[in-house]
Amino acid sequence: MAIIVQKFGGTSVGSIERIQNVANRVIQEVKNGNRVVVVVSAMGKTTDELVGLAKQLSSQPSKREMDMLLSTGEQVSIALLAMALQEQGYKAVSLTGWQARIKTEAVHSNARIIDIDTSCIQQYLQEGNIVIVAGFQGVTEAGEITTLGRGGSDTTAVALAAALQADKCDIYTDVTGVFTTDPRYVKTARKLKEISYDEMLELANLGAGVLHPRAVEFAKNYQVPLEVRSSMEQERGTIVKEDVLMEQQLIVRGIAFEDQVTRVTVQGLPRGLQALPTIFTSLAHRGINVDIIIQSITNNETSSVSFSIRTEDLPETLQVLQSLGGVKVEYESELAKVSIVGSGMISNPGVAAQMFEVLAECGIEVKMVSTSEIKISTVVAQESMVKAVEALHAAFQLEEAAALNS
Repeated sequence: MAIIVQKFGGTSVGSIERIQNVANRVIQEVKNGNRVVVVVSAMGKTTDELVGLAKQLSSQPSKREMDMLLSTGEQVSIALLAMALQEQGYKAVSLTGWQARIKTEAVHSNARIIDIDTSCIQQYLQEGNIVIVAGFQGVTEAGEITTLGRGGSDTTAVALAAALQADKCDIYTDVTGVFTTDPRYVKTARKLKEISYDEMLELANLGAGVLHPRAVEFAKNYQVPLEVRSSMEQERGTIVKEDVLMEQQLIVRGIAFEDQVTRVTVQGLPRGLQALPTIFTSLAHRGINVDIIIQSITNNETSSVSFSIRTEDLPETLQVLQSLGGVKVEYESELAKVSIVGSGMISNPGVAAQMFEVLAECGIEVKMVSTSEIKISTVVAQESMVKAVEALHAAFQLEEAAALNS
């Protein structure tokens, strides 16, 4: 019998009616002759509500106590789903992250999974149970409850699939698969039949919210086949795997974008080897993620560096830079990052030139650029973000290519 891991997000279990729908999807997989492990998130906006309660008591609540608080959200949904399955005559058992023996590093609010002892889950499966595991949480070696941060339930599901050597991991969401870009903004966006781990990892890192980057990384490292599909509609989704068919010659496979980007420029840095390590080590210690970095040599004595950050990190970034002394700091907010992704770029020169031409024709100024083998990212004005995505989607013929590939 195959082992299938299914993951359902907060929207999918947001009400009793939706939990019953999830139960039916799980039962369908059992009727196909498979053993099933289900990972679920907290119901709907439960996590946000719990955070709101904590904020009423403290402006900076303890991360340990926040983990204790937030981990209760998934306990509600796993127990209710187990009851729904039992009511239909199926054996089901719910397990918290620590009961499922998901070991994490000793970091509160953003822990990483380091090991999973699957003996407990395997025993329940052998006894004919559907096993329901709380996503987003684990336990340290010392017995402290931890949470995995944003997208933690995706990571839990893929990590369990890897540890159990599952035949497949299905990620059920409120969309029907991975699209060439966000269909809420671009009406011509089309669902892809399949996409490579590397392409999906780039899209996830660049703002596509369908899968969390850590989950994709886990899937790639352990070669776990993923399918992103709808929890509400009965149709095939998008397969994420190592190699994908390239017969349709999709040079660019998808476009990701995110707003609330700020460009920070530090001028008057002393020439030498220590200026950049000092800046970026200080930012890293504050947990501030820096994206695109551009250094310029201004004269024999000084240099400057520009980098992009999330706008929400600007106040703390300015604190760090002002503590350096002797430098001039400028910043520009209300920016956005627009990125094209596709493994076909490796063997097709001129993609960057075409991207810049399209943006220039639309009157969109490119403020920063970053590239890798399979992606090109540009920083543009936030007000031009959707216009840039629509133009690039049309220029690289993603609507037609996706339709042929579906």
